[in-house]
Amino acid sequence: MIRLLGYFFGVACVLFLGVAAVVAIYLATVTKDLPDYAVLSSYEPPVTTRVHAGNGALMAEYAKERRLFLPIQAVPDRVKAAFLSAEDKNFYQHPGIDVTGFARAVVAYLTGGPTQGGSTITQQVAKNFLLSSEQTMERKAKEAILSFRIEQAYSKDKILELYLNEIFFGLNSYGIASASLTYFNKSVNELTIADAAYLASLPKGPANYHPFRHPEAAVTRRNWVIDRMVENGYVSQSDGAEAKKQPLGVTGRSSGPSLFASGYFAEAVRRQLIEQYGEKMLYEGGLSVRTSFDPELQVFARKALQDGLTTYDERRGFHGPIKQIDTTADWGKALADIPALIDVSEWRLAVVLAVSDDSVDIGLQPPKDGAGKIPAERERGVIEAKNMQWAYRSAAGRKTAKSPDGVLSAGDVVYVERLGDEGSSSYRLRQPPKVEGGLVAMDPKTGRVLAMVGGFSYAQSEFNRATQAMRQPGSSFKPFVYAAAMDNGYTPASVVSDDPLSIQTGNGQVWAPDNYEGEGGGANTLRFAIEHSRNRMTVRLANDLGMNVVAEYAERFGIYDHMMPVLAMSLGSGETTVLRMVSAYSVIANGGKQIKPTLVDRIQDRYGRTIFKHEERVCEGCNASDWQNQDEPNVVDNRETVLDPMTSYQITSMLQGVVQRGTAAGKIDLGERDVAGKTGTTNDEKDAWFVGFTPDLVAGLYIGFDSPSTLGRGGTGGSLSAPVFNEFMQAAVKDMPASKFVIPAGMNLIPIDRKTGMAAAQGDPNTIIEAFKPGTGPADSFSVIGMDNTMAPEEILKTSPQANQAVQSGAGGLY
Repeated sequence: MIRLLGYFFGVACVLFLGVAAVVAIYLATVTKDLPDYAVLSSYEPPVTTRVHAGNGALMAEYAKERRLFLPIQAVPDRVKAAFLSAEDKNFYQHPGIDVTGFARAVVAYLTGGPTQGGSTITQQVAKNFLLSSEQTMERKAKEAILSFRIEQAYSKDKILELYLNEIFFGLNSYGIASASLTYFNKSVNELTIADAAYLASLPKGPANYHPFRHPEAAVTRRNWVIDRMVENGYVSQSDGAEAKKQPLGVTGRSSGPSLFASGYFAEAVRRQLIEQYGEKMLYEGGLSVRTSFDPELQVFARKALQDGLTTYDERRGFHGPIKQIDTTADWGKALADIPALIDVSEWRLAVVLAVSDDSVDIGLQPPKDGAGKIPAERERGVIEAKNMQWAYRSAAGRKTAKSPDGVLSAGDVVYVERLGDEGSSSYRLRQPPKVEGGLVAMDPKTGRVLAMVGGFSYAQSEFNRATQAMRQPGSSFKPFVYAAAMDNGYTPASVVSDDPLSIQTGNGQVWAPDNYEGEGGGANTLRFAIEHSRNRMTVRLANDLGMNVVAEYAERFGIYDHMMPVLAMSLGSGETTVLRMVSAYSVIANGGKQIKPTLVDRIQDRYGRTIFKHEERVCEGCNASDWQNQDEPNVVDNRETVLDPMTSYQITSMLQGVVQRGTAAGKIDLGERDVAGKTGTTNDEKDAWFVGFTPDLVAGLYIGFDSPSTLGRGGTGGSLSAPVFNEFMQAAVKDMPASKFVIPAGMNLIPIDRKTGMAAAQGDPNTIIEAFKPGTGPADSFSVIGMDNTMAPEEILKTSPQANQAVQSGAGGLY
């Protein structure tokens, strides 16, 4: 018996040594090409870039994997407890693997059963960071070896931090911080026991516990995790029972811009970040971007432009319904499937159910929940005849109907807007306008873009007409011709001929520019010329000044990169953007200082280091360690002066005249506040512009069709765009202190005759106070730019009927 036992013992030893040798050889083979776990120490996961408004509100997020890195010290104990209970209750005790679970997986594999899990949190870190997800024994062996090594190299908290920031939770959310926001719109420290338990249930299979597709399975799995938390002593019985009574409470936070009407601005910032740092940095770099976006001003700008576009569009009649659906069955489902303009929240899609002579019965589009389901109830409303009278005229401009039943019929899908409070069932007929436009508002002192509207609806068209549309500015370009003149010896009282003119072009053709509606004749001052937007006077001035000078100023102001020095360009026939025009006017508004228009104030990397800052001015003494009776800190403005401050004031004063007496007269009313601006209308009335400013805010816009075509008779900057500017500015400045344009020191204010530009006689009713630079003043003789003769005023009145007309004429026209 002893010999037999010895024999079996010897065989067992040989077998053990053989198995040990085989295992050793296998492990040597497996470990030969193991990845380097040291890379975990420099782990930098793809992190979401977040874009914020000027007030800190979140505007947009950009990521391929939506993740916000969260240090383990910031994770509350109840959240850790939920994940430990769901995934690895012995995490803080085991050496890297759960021996029981691992043995169970090995036996199942050797007996031909299904491959099982049994992975600890450390093993999951090894798999997720260093290995593939293939279900093989070799991968499990590598996972185990790496787990032992990771446990020896890193603390338990570091391993748990890696795990909580890497795992996928579904809904394109990676990491606990992102999942908390996505599912509950909460920060991690706000999660309840029930919230944390549900998030801890997701890593096993996010699709299996989807909150909207599989709500019952989600609640069951969540409650199982709560039971494990109670069992492991992390939560009391009573707290656990209370947590299980709570509803799932998932909000399904959207990944799109979270600030109202911020779509165009956010997209412009996204494009800038890609251009500056590349796509990888944007979508994985975890940048924190603070923009200049002002949410309140953006709402005002959006409303003003939308009001202007819809007012113009409705005057031209009804385009017809968006679609036709069957209303004999359940119309709610068919209506719910039609995409709406989600960023025009005031409007809703509706289907016409019945039409009479005095009203239209409508059914409102039902909302969908996160699972795409719609409620059983159907909301209804009424459009009274008075609230759709504009639609009696067809889009062709002909009056085609006398009552609602001549416009709509059952099954027509249209847009409507509620009238009155939330409980009202009365609606107004609406339609998305075919005309478009762009608007920009800017701080003239810093170049910070405060509001940007790139069209009627970002959901309808992502093309940004404020920054991407190249349009002719028309007469809104003229102030820069006059600024060049003021800098080169002319004064606002210089006189220019307004008579018809013909110019021989290089190809032998004759160009004969005219004023709007053919008005004009005689001669008048440069102030009159810009206030009434006289084309012939501007061309003569540009010709006398030299187009090379005008081109240099246009490029200096950033309106064009390279401007052809041809006379037609003096009337704004080149192409530029709203943003460039507003930036150029900002230089006039701030007294001549160069500005760099910006959408971004500051950018920080994932570690909080500032990698970009728009503000380049230096604050001397701002960082003093203590106060020792030194002077107050001084911000040094080292920006280049691109326009004489006195010239800036002269142009500003002339543009005030545009608002008070010229082409925008009666269109702008900001009370006692100083305001200046210029209208612009292109050939055939294809684009209507207005750019204007107060001492603290510049805004500009254009209105026109995307495929340029005429806006129709009267489609001018004064009639279409100036009212939009007025609506925006009235709302924007209502809470700002009233301010006045500053007159530079040394500027001389002299009364002159508004028609002749010469010194005014005492008591002359045609007197205007004009601004002159030192060494300049009213002319002593009547000299007309564009005429060959120069003589004393009494002589010219006697000998020249044309000059007499110049003195007597004061008529003007809109352009």
